[in-house]
Amino acid sequence: MTAPSDSLSDSRVKTLNFNVGVLGHVDSGKTSLARALSSIASTAAFDKNPQSRERGVTLDLGFSSFTVPLPDHLRVPGDQNDQCDSLQFTLVDCPGHASLIRTIIGGAQIIDLMVLVVDVVKGLQTQTAECLLIGELTCPRMVVVLNKTDLLPPAKRQSAIDKMTKRLQKTLENTRFKDCPVIAVAVKPGGPDAPDTDEPQGVPELMELLKTQSYRPDRDPQGPLLMAVDHCFSIRGQGTVMTGTILQGALAVNDTVEIPTLKVTKKVKSMQMFRTPVSQAMQGDRVGVCVTQFDPKLLERGVVCTPGSLRSLHAGLISARKIGYFKGALATRAKFHVTVGHDTVMAKVTFFGLPSPAPGACPAPLDAPFSFDREYLYQESYAEGPGGGAPDPEQWALLEFERPVTCPALCLVIGSKLDTDIHANACRLAFQGRLLEGFQDKAYGESALPRLRIAKMKHKEGQVERVTDDYTVIGRSLFKKETNMQLFVGLKVALSTGEAGVIEGGFGQSGKYKIRVAEGLRADTKQLLGSGSKKKGKGGGKAEPGQEEEPRAESHPVSIHLHFKRYVFDPHKKMVQS
Repeated sequence: MTAPSDSLSDSRVKTLNFNVGVLGHVDSGKTSLARALSSIASTAAFDKNPQSRERGVTLDLGFSSFTVPLPDHLRVPGDQNDQCDSLQFTLVDCPGHASLIRTIIGGAQIIDLMVLVVDVVKGLQTQTAECLLIGELTCPRMVVVLNKTDLLPPAKRQSAIDKMTKRLQKTLENTRFKDCPVIAVAVKPGGPDAPDTDEPQGVPELMELLKTQSYRPDRDPQGPLLMAVDHCFSIRGQGTVMTGTILQGALAVNDTVEIPTLKVTKKVKSMQMFRTPVSQAMQGDRVGVCVTQFDPKLLERGVVCTPGSLRSLHAGLISARKIGYFKGALATRAKFHVTVGHDTVMAKVTFFGLPSPAPGACPAPLDAPFSFDREYLYQESYAEGPGGGAPDPEQWALLEFERPVTCPALCLVIGSKLDTDIHANACRLAFQGRLLEGFQDKAYGESALPRLRIAKMKHKEGQVERVTDDYTVIGRSLFKKETNMQLFVGLKVALSTGEAGVIEGGFGQSGKYKIRVAEGLRADTKQLLGSGSKKKGKGGGKAEPGQEEEPRAESHPVSIHLHFKRYVFDPHKKMVQS
């Protein structure tokens, strides 16, 4: 890579870049399709990993491109300043192998249109469905490509294509991709080992379809730079090159950028877009950036940003929505693989919601601001709704990361169970959301979480052991012997017979306690409690001097109910009653 000259930069054709993600099940022919479409390959094209070339499967994101004259529907009438001459399709070839889903999620976040490649013989497979789900979360448009049509018997080929097309359209009926176009191709007639002399079938038609499906993505050069880096290498005597896609803001030669994971800043020496030198690039552009030298092995994948604009987080709060195809429970305290921005890390999850959500309320947008002023309710698991119905309209989760992650605010978050058997016919994407709050302090448990008012409702039940007088009962089985009774003094309780009382203190050393009933015990309660056996004293039933004969309640138990709540992150563990 060399520094761009002004003449090259000023005279270059103005091009609109459009990112197309190529996703699908392993061996569906994605890389062959990208190769057939492409005229220019980047340094990370068709998977740079030597293992992938040996095994014939994509292990990493691959990038390539082709350029066409700008279609008429993309021209801006009367605006010469914003007029482009050509449309560049940047193809993002995502791996189809199940174990590489974290790479797919990273790639899907930089695409404007998704091409879902389906093996026409095998149809929809588990990873195809997962790619479809990722597309729903990240991408507004899709084209389905039925590949390997050359493997169908010629006499039955069209009917098989029509049948598969109908099946796919039915599958897509309830997704955002309803009525998306489906096209049949054979990008490598004869299979992967066949000679390249056979022309791909249907590729020119696919190019035309992609042109009609293209649109002008919202591109904004304003705001701090955020660039997703997917490949890094050094050029002797020039520096280190980072290739990637600008997700936000703009970048120019001589700018200073930060590599947050390395905690260093570097100066931009030169830039290229698919081997064409440029002096600047903006949101949506695929670019190679040459900076002052550092070891490229330290940054195989990550983000680059405006200095000081990104934070490294130890924990975060997200809006949470379960992905409907995930069949497992979303349990609090469970660990998930969490993809935050372009990083995937293990995280412990705590789910919480509203104490009493309004019936029939519509869910708030996933990026709605989080309020620390509200009170929330702790959930043992994500609330599915009664009888498996609609879930509570608003739910959130606290994510506690095993290692710090660097990501922008409001970035997409996807929770997965990537340790599920990759051969199992089960969706591994579990939940999604947006990062609403992040905690940079390593000691966030003490510095930040006490602000988070997540209440855990508690209920304890004991029994009345005996009556002391009309206003006092002795209870048992509510506390353990070693419980500090002073913590509970003054808390309200209710008897199963209807009376309300207050815990006055402990009674003896065995965990019993005294309850004061201010309104007095009702007559029927006293009768119920008094109908048990009488405690007899020594010497034929007389009580010891100074002792009253007390009625016992064992024959007709009256239960005592103590309800209170504790805030999960309250360092003082105070018990609160309404």
